[in-house]
Amino acid sequence: MKYGLIAGNGQFPLLVVEGASKAGTSLAVVAIKEETDKLIDEVADNVQWVNIGQLGKMIDFFKKNGVEKAIMAGQVKHVQIFSGAVPDMRMLKMLWNLPKRNTDSLIGGIAKEMASDGIELIDSTYFIQDHLAPSGPITKRVPSDIEADNINYGLHIASEIARLDLGQTIVVRAKACVAIEAMEGTDATIKRAGKLANGKLTVVKVAKPDQDMRFDVPVIGVPTIETMAAAGATCISITAGKTLIFDREEAVRTAEKHKIAIIGS
Repeated sequence: MKYGLIAGNGQFPLLVVEGASKAGTSLAVVAIKEETDKLIDEVADNVQWVNIGQLGKMIDFFKKNGVEKAIMAGQVKHVQIFSGAVPDMRMLKMLWNLPKRNTDSLIGGIAKEMASDGIELIDSTYFIQDHLAPSGPITKRVPSDIEADNINYGLHIASEIARLDLGQTIVVRAKACVAIEAMEGTDATIKRAGKLANGKLTVVKVAKPDQDMRFDVPVIGVPTIETMAAAGATCISITAGKTLIFDREEAVRTAEKHKIAIIGS
């Protein structure tokens, strides 16, 4: 079986390459010039760089390498798609036929185009299952009663915005919603909340109710925890079994250093 990787930004694609290597699998990697970390060239053997709108070139590369199953890992910012991207004819055709252009529709359209050429998009955590968040407390400190109330309040709201495909994160203070994620991403949402409220913030990050594990899987890591600390956030709830924690040991150490509680809900 030949596997391919569509590499977005951040650490996610690098971890997939590492996980595949441990499993004895070499990946044909499509790297996106506007997004992918250049370290991908050092960790992967077979890399094709493309511009963000070159869907046809990506599929041709996979077909040339006999790829039957592909993984999409790492964020591709929506602002990239709607600002500087120059789509090729295959991408234009796909975009033209979309009923809407939210995350699910965009990536679902790409998955459909790939499937038409015999390439199946599979679970993005396929090679890194050990990075998924467990259920229950992940740090030694558990949420306080106030933080638990914020989580209970926030889970319903966060699940609803995730269902609407608007974002996956909200920030709560005293059972009031301070900030809701849109295109800017989790860390930017937390920063905005820190400017709006004076500390004592609880972050609630959820998977979608019908989360498609092929793409847009929730992720946290050390940068998220550091952003929380700077914004005065003291607790984060993440969806167990459907949220990836990168550099878990370091993330937990950083959280405990700042007395931040992490819990899988």
